[in-house]
Amino acid sequence: MPRFGRYSQHSIQTRMAKKYLIIRFSSIGDIVLTTPVVRCLKKQTGAEVHFLTKKSFQTLLHPNPYVDKIFFFEKKIREVIPALKKENYDGVIDLHHNLRSWKIKRALSCPSFSFNKLNVEKWLLVNLKINRLPDVHIVERYLQAVSRLGVKNDGEGLDYFLPASPDELQKSIQSKVPGIDFEKPFVVFAIGAAHQTKRPTQEMIIKICASSTRPVILIGGKQEEAEGEFITKAAAGSAINTCGKLSLHESAFLIKKAEKVISPDTGMMHIAAAFRKKIISIWGNTVPEFGMYPYLPEAEERSFIFENKELSCRPCSKIGYEKCPRGHFKCMKDLPLESIIEKINE
Repeated sequence: MPRFGRYSQHSIQTRMAKKYLIIRFSSIGDIVLTTPVVRCLKKQTGAEVHFLTKKSFQTLLHPNPYVDKIFFFEKKIREVIPALKKENYDGVIDLHHNLRSWKIKRALSCPSFSFNKLNVEKWLLVNLKINRLPDVHIVERYLQAVSRLGVKNDGEGLDYFLPASPDELQKSIQSKVPGIDFEKPFVVFAIGAAHQTKRPTQEMIIKICASSTRPVILIGGKQEEAEGEFITKAAAGSAINTCGKLSLHESAFLIKKAEKVISPDTGMMHIAAAFRKKIISIWGNTVPEFGMYPYLPEAEERSFIFENKELSCRPCSKIGYEKCPRGHFKCMKDLPLESIIEKINE
C-alpha cells in the first residue's frame, strides 16, 4: 500500500510537468508511429513538446504542429546534450530505449518514461518460434509509456503533415516527373525497404504493375532509381518511376493522392496508414506479430496483409537481411500473386 501511495504522488507531480522531451532517433516509419504520443501529449496536457532524432529525419517533424522544438544530432549524442541540459525538462519520454537514449536520460537527470521493447519475446519468436508476444500494436505500447501522465489514446491514428500546399506539391512533382496525371486514379507501389528480405522481387513487382487496371507509380529512394527504371521498361508502360527523383514529402503526397498503396513492411506503409489509405502490405521475413502492421484504428478493413504463414523459418529476423539465410526466399516468392493483383484491381 505505501508503494502505491508513492506511485500516485509521483504521477501527480509528473502530470504537472510543463516540458517534455520525446526521443526516437530513427527511422521514417518508427517516427511516424510516435505521432499519436506527440499529439495526445500536447493536446491532453498542454505541455511544451520537444523531439530528439537524427539529423536525417528532422524534416519529418518540422511540419508537425504538435512539436514545439526539434533537436537532432549527426553522429554522436554528445553533440546535442549541452543544448538539452539547458531546457530543464520535467520528463523524458524514451521511445527508442537503447544505450544512447539511456545516456541522454542519465545526463538530463529528470523523470523518464520508456516503452517495453519486448526483446526477449521477439528473440523467442525469431529463434525458437515460440510466440509470447502480446497482441498489441507498437503504437499502444508507445502510449503506455505516457499513461502515468494521464495521457490516453484518442483513437485518431497516425499523423503525417505536409510542409506545402497541395498545389505546390503537385506542381513540383509534375516538374520532376511529367507523366503523372493527378486527375486519374492511380496506385502507388513502394518498392524499397531497408533490407532485401523485406522487398518483393523484381519479377513480382513487374507482374503486379503489368496486371494493374490503374497506372502504378513507383516510389523509393536514390538506391531504387535504377531498379525503378528497369521495372518501368519491363512493365511496358504500366508503371511510372519516381524513385530517387522526389523528396520524402513529395512521395508522401503521392501516397495521399493514391487510390491504393502497395508496400512491404516499411515506413511508406505507415505513411499510408497516416493518410487512412487502402493498404496492400506484402510481408517477407518479418511478421505482423511484431506489432508493426498498418495502424488503422476503427478502419482495419482498409488493411490487406499478404504473408506466407506456412514457413517454419519465418520470421528469420526482427529486422531483415540482405539475402535469404536459406537461399530460397519463399516468404516472398511463394506469396499468392494472383490474389494480390485481384485485391489491387477490386
